[in-house]
Amino acid sequence: MQDDTSNPQDPGDDQRSCDAPAPSCHPEPCYQIEVSRRAPAGEVDDGRLLRALELALRRQGCGRARLEVALVDDAEIARLHERYLRQAGPTDVLSFELSEPGQEGLDGQVVVSVETARREARRRDHGVEAEVVLYGLHGTLHLLGYDDATPDQAERMHRMEDELLTELGFGAVYGVRSS
Repeated sequence: MQDDTSNPQDPGDDQRSCDAPAPSCHPEPCYQIEVSRRAPAGEVDDGRLLRALELALRRQGCGRARLEVALVDDAEIARLHERYLRQAGPTDVLSFELSEPGQEGLDGQVVVSVETARREARRRDHGVEAEVVLYGLHGTLHLLGYDDATPDQAERMHRMEDELLTELGFGAVYGVRSS
């Protein structure tokens, strides 16, 4: 998503990238993931969020990825929700595929509402960081081809999210049983 009104990254934003250009990164995975904070998110450790997204990319066999994860407030995600999906109001997470046709690897943006994460974390009785990581994983899995439009697709996606969250030490959110 290219948004001409987006805020530039803060100098304190966390990022990871490989030292070499993408083509020479293989066969080892090469991930460039940047976290930009456009809303207060003191409960969230960028390093844990980065590790979560790297785990999802590795688990899905993605060899190269460039992701931006924007942590925003409800007002910003509502604006994006309306602009790109023609739906009013805030949502939890949006993902935007930015890869060019024929491009190797994944290029995308994941936008997470920290305010929605706070509300849902209280409702689910777990930490805000776990909810933000869940949203980051959800958006990344969408970019990797997962969908949740049907009950079967949602179950498959939620199962993967639970597996990743458990491996990361957050615990399952959905409690979907493995097949």
